[in-house]
Amino acid sequence: MEETEENLAPLVWGQAEQCAARGDTAFVRRLGSQLADRRAAALEQARDHQRQLAHVIRVLALTPGRDSLTQLLRLLEDKPHAGTHPFIASLLAEHQQVPDLVATVFDRSEWRELDELRACLFHELLLRGADTETRGPLRDWTLERPGWHPLAWLPTHRRDFEAGATFPRRSVRGSAGGASSRLPTRGRMDPPTPRSVPPSALRDVATVDVYETIVAAPQAGDWGACGAWVFQLDQAIAPDQVPALLPTLPMACVDGLGPTDRFEIAACPMEEIWCLLFETASMGGVYGSRVHGAFGRLWAWRSMAGLSGAAADASAPEVERQARHSTWFHFEAGAEWFHNEIGSDYGIAALSPDRCRIAVLAATDTD
Repeated sequence: MEETEENLAPLVWGQAEQCAARGDTAFVRRLGSQLADRRAAALEQARDHQRQLAHVIRVLALTPGRDSLTQLLRLLEDKPHAGTHPFIASLLAEHQQVPDLVATVFDRSEWRELDELRACLFHELLLRGADTETRGPLRDWTLERPGWHPLAWLPTHRRDFEAGATFPRRSVRGSAGGASSRLPTRGRMDPPTPRSVPPSALRDVATVDVYETIVAAPQAGDWGACGAWVFQLDQAIAPDQVPALLPTLPMACVDGLGPTDRFEIAACPMEEIWCLLFETASMGGVYGSRVHGAFGRLWAWRSMAGLSGAAADASAPEVERQARHSTWFHFEAGAEWFHNEIGSDYGIAALSPDRCRIAVLAATDTD
């Protein structure tokens, strides 16, 4: 069977069944073998085309000036599946001048099919400090943007706790940057060792929905593993009681932790927690994917909402109020669940405003 590629289809649809019916199953097997080889070659060719296309888009996005911007937008409008808009928006925000971006990308009369790019670029620019409130295309976008889009839930101006967001550094052929989860040295509240507090009788009450909300950031960033737990306390506790309580809770991330094993914790301002969640989602894990700035902002807010105990249908201002009145902690532990590699493990705990609820997020990202 030495058929050219264009003649395989007639063999598949015209002869395979007849050959099998008369007992020539070896012919059918050889036909399948040829198709499998051609499929593998086609997939590799498609991957090669994808790598080349990604490089071309990167060159256009990273070449400053309105001419390269216009050519990129023309490519994206003519070929809607040429590239992923969250990634392209991130590149543009890093390398292009804001006036050029505002004058070109946000011209909806010229580029009618690029609302997804505009939605992502708006938040990329906002997080980098662009003025979104003065009258102009950026403010107009907040009135024109599709209400159904997930990013429409987010505030249309940068909140003060978002001002410390960090971003990757990219060139045409390389990149640098990643989430840093190091425990801060200030605000330390490490409980004394040996820890003698008995295991807590509290039980995890996190529902599936609450769990998924809390782990939104590490799941979006494709970290290696993550977990979430929620505990409803019998009575209000003071923030300085949290460090001693956490190692006693029934959580996989502290399971097996001995009385002298490492457990380090620091009280943190809300902005440090938000930045950690943002970097987790936007920059992704070491070997995983990432969602970049716009959606990184969204998933950081979602995780913060779940940790602080905001209602499932809470608006962004409601989430912010709940989070601002919560008490936040960053911790690390020598338990087996963590791999204890620098920058690859962290735990976050939030004590609710009424001090009767503790929510915990643990994340690890190792090979």
